[in-house]
Amino acid sequence: MNWAGAMPLAGLIGGLLIGLAGAIMLLGLGRIAGVSGLVARATGIARGGAPWPIASAFIIGLPLGAWVVALLAGPVTTRFPVSVPVLVIGGLIAGFGTRLGSGCTSGHGVCGLSRLSLRSIAATAGFMTAGFAAVAVMRILGASW
Repeated sequence: MNWAGAMPLAGLIGGLLIGLAGAIMLLGLGRIAGVSGLVARATGIARGGAPWPIASAFIIGLPLGAWVVALLAGPVTTRFPVSVPVLVIGGLIAGFGTRLGSGCTSGHGVCGLSRLSLRSIAATAGFMTAGFAAVAVMRILGASW
């Protein structure tokens, strides 16, 4: 484990901002701030959920917020050890899973757990277990980075 690059303060601030966004959506609009549901609504895949302007503003705000942070704090260095097609396929599979599981990590893991939703507890336990298993398999196969 390389702890030299850990940024606990940045992680804490980011977590607080995610929680704040979730609270504003829930308390202000009565809606869950699940990114997959908001993307589905903004793109027209789903008809129900948050009003289209709210969903679109939330989705546009995600990269816009990252851009503002990069302007203020400097560029963020990312590293993807696999090819773009593998990332696209992985994203499509993850998107299918979020539709199948009626939500994503932000909807179930952040908003659902904070409401003590049994469905979200089960979903979060499922995708965390799957994530741990995937990392273990990758390490066994020597595919970790």
